[in-house]
Parts: sequence; structure tokens; C-alpha cells
Amino acid sequence: QGCTQKYIVKNYFYYYLFKFSAALGEEIFYITFLPFTYWNIDHSVSRRMIIVWSIVMYIGQVSKDILKWPRPLSPPVVKLEVRTNAEYGMPSTHAMAATAISFSFFIATMNQYKYPFELGLVAAFVFSTLVCLSRLYTGMHTVLDVIGGALISAVLLILLYPVWDMIDHLLLTSPFCPLLSIVVPLVLCYNYPKLDYYSPTRGDTTTILGAAAGATVGFWLNNKYTAPVYTSKSFQLGLSLVTSKMVVVLARFFVGILVVLLTRWLMKSMVLGVLGYRYKFPIRDLEARRRLEVEVPYKFITYSSVGFTATVIVPLLHKLLGL
Repeated sequence: QGCTQKYIVKNYFYYYLFKFSAALGEEIFYITFLPFTYWNIDHSVSRRMIIVWSIVMYIGQVSKDILKWPRPLSPPVVKLEVRTNAEYGMPSTHAMAATAISFSFFIATMNQYKYPFELGLVAAFVFSTLVCLSRLYTGMHTVLDVIGGALISAVLLILLYPVWDMIDHLLLTSPFCPLLSIVVPLVLCYNYPKLDYYSPTRGDTTTILGAAAGATVGFWLNNKYTAPVYTSKSFQLGLSLVTSKMVVVLARFFVGILVVLLTRWLMKSMVLGVLGYRYKFPIRDLEARRRLEVEVPYKFITYSSVGFTATVIVPLLHKLLGL
């Protein structure tokens, strides 16, 4: 269902602030920030964030479709988004993702880099708070949805923190890692809770698990066959970056994002073409693309390729280009 309400923006500062903040919990942020940390900051920090992000988001997405709590009624609420309106509300996965990513980044870096503890804590709190408030401003969630999402994410972080070094070690060294990284997410996607109507939650979950699966296989291959390209010493948060260093950082980022986006476009076209031929539907048929036998393989293969490219192909290209 589309958003049919008309509204007048009376405060453009809040409007653009919270529209931007809402984007910090969506694909555009994941596909830029998570690879950026891998290419320019520290492999171990990026790995931990991706582990936490994928687990938290899967639990959040499934919880939505199990609890089936509706989003705020419109009217009286004015909804500024359309796509996610078909999803249920509780918990807010924007709030969960923002809390998980900001605080896992803070926890993973606080003992490795020299910066004020208070500054990192405030930055994580401000980031997650802005995203949470954006869900209220855009009319997509109730206060309870947002608080519930943040609390669930916090509890999961507390539970995962004592074992994330062990999980990270197993993902890097276990000979079963590549197989399990593909099979387990696929099983979870194909057995996702069924609804009476179509919701983008299954597709979004497949996207997240696919990207994490591809990245995990990349982590394993890098650890087994190549030396790490970037370590924690290559980018110290407590030091001022000189111009030449900033140029290298930006070059890594833009080269990497270009390759990642190209990979996503190519794999999406190829996989949809194959599935369209197999199941006899035109590529632009949106209803056909929502079917389980199409949506799961299409999104999983596309985004696992993106995750693999970001962790294996792009670093190799950086090394080839002298970046």
C-alpha cells in the first residue's frame, strides 16, 4: 500500500536530519560503511560488526513476523516511507541495527585504538539515538517498537560479547566454515515464517544473510591463503590523517564501492535472467520475483557475491593498484 497522505514540512532541519538518520539503518549505509571499515580500518573490527549485525537483524526480522504487531495507524500518523509499510512494527529493526553496529564498533575498537572512552560511548549513543528518533519522526514505529528494538539488540550484544572472539576464530580457521556459511543461512531463508500476504522482511533477511555469508567465506579464504592487506596499524583513529593518507582512503573506498555496485548489478541481472528462464516469467514481473523459489536464490546469490567481492576481490584490486 502506498502513502496517500499529504503533508507540509514546517521544519526542514528536522525533516532532512531524520530522513538522513533513517537511511543509516538501510542498505545504502550497510553497503558503504561495513566495507569501508574492512578496507580502511581493521579486518577484525569489520568481522565482528558483520557477525553481530547479521545475527541481530535475523532475530529482529523473524520477531516481526512472529509477533505481528501492526505499525502506527495512518491517519492520524503521517508516514513518510512507503516500502517498509507492509512490514510489521515490533521490534524496530532500524533501532536494532543502529544499536548493534554503533556499539559493536565501539566495543571492538575501544581496546585497540587510542581515543577517549567517553567520546566513543557518546558517538555510539548519538548515532543509535538519531536512527531511533527517525523511526518516530517518519511515522513508521511506535515508541515501544523503538525501545523494544534497542533493548533486544543490547541484550544480544551482551550475550554475544563473551563469545565473539571464539566465533571469529572458528569462522577463520574451521574447515567447515565455507560450507556452513552458505548452508545455514539458506536453510534459515527457505524456512522463514510464512505470512498471509507478501512482506519485504523475507527478502531483506535473505539480503542480509547472503551478504554475511559471502563475506564470511571471504574472511576464511583471506585467512587461509593470503596475508591480511589491512591491519589495525594501518589506520589509527587517534592520529590526524595527512592529505596523502586521506587520498588513499578515499581511493580505496570509491574503487571498492564501484566494484561492489557493479557486482550487484551484474549478478542481479544474471540470476534473474536464469530464474526467469527456469520459471518462465519476465524479469520485470514483480509478483513472480516475490515467489519463494525466486526471491531467496536471487537475493542470496546476488548479495553473497557482493559480500565475497567486498572481502576478497576488492582488497586484491587495491593491492594491484598500489592502494
